[in-house]
Amino acid sequence: MPPKRKSVENTSPSKKLKTSNKQGSSSLGSLLKEDGWNDVLLSEMKEDYFGELEKKLTKEYKTKEIFPPWDLLFSAFNLTPFNNVKVVILGQDPYHDDGQAMGLSFSVPDGIAVPPSLKNMYKELTTDIPGFKTPDHGNLTKWTQQGVLLLNATLTVEAHSPNSHRAYGWQKFTDRVLKIISDESSTRIVFILWGLFAHKKEKLLDASRHTIIKTAHPSPLSFNKFSGCKCFSKANKALKSAGIKPVDWSL
Repeated sequence: MPPKRKSVENTSPSKKLKTSNKQGSSSLGSLLKEDGWNDVLLSEMKEDYFGELEKKLTKEYKTKEIFPPWDLLFSAFNLTPFNNVKVVILGQDPYHDDGQAMGLSFSVPDGIAVPPSLKNMYKELTTDIPGFKTPDHGNLTKWTQQGVLLLNATLTVEAHSPNSHRAYGWQKFTDRVLKIISDESSTRIVFILWGLFAHKKEKLLDASRHTIIKTAHPSPLSFNKFSGCKCFSKANKALKSAGIKPVDWSL
C-alpha cells in the first residue's frame, strides 16, 4: 500500500487559467504546473510518443485553430491537484466550437451557452441532489476545487472537427493518468464513466479499491437511459462510506 497522500490546498483558478491560444515559447510539459501531477507524470512525459505529440501540437497550434487555448491544455490537472483527487469524471475530447473548450471535461467558460450534455447533467442533478438549482452558466470550476478531476481522454481537438485528435497519443497519456490514480491513491476514488467509450476504461481501474459508476452518456441521444442514474448521489455515498467529504455539486 502506498503512503497516505496529504491533501494540499488548491490554487485559485484565476491564477491558473490563461487565455493564449498560441504555442509561443512554452513547452507542452511546462504547462503542467501542479507539483503532485508533475511528480507522477514526469517519466510519462519523457516517453517518445509524448515528444512526438508535442511536435505535432506545436506545429498545429501555430498553423490551425486548435482547442482549448494552449495555456489551458492541462487545466484539469492544475486546478485539481493529484493529492486532492476524489472523483474523476471522464469525457471523450474537448468541445470543438468557438470559445467552449477550457481544459475541463463538460465545462464551458462563463458567458458561453450551456451545451446539451451539460444541460442534461443539470437535469439529473435537480432530481438527484436535494436543493440543486440549475445555474445560468456552464463553468464547473467549483467542482474541480473540491477534488473532481474533469478529465478528457483526448486533451485537444481541431476547431469544428470533433474527435480529430483521437489518434495523436493523448489517450495513451490519459490511460496512464487513470492507471496512476487507481494504483497510487491510498484513499477511495470514485470514477464516473459515461457511455461506451468511457466504459472501456474500466479495465485500467482497480474495482476492489475504488468505486466505479457506469451509466449512459448524458448526450441527448442517450438521455432517456442516463436520466435517473443518480450518479452524483451515488458518488457522494461512496465518499461518505470511506470517510471522505462529499462533493457539494451546487454551482
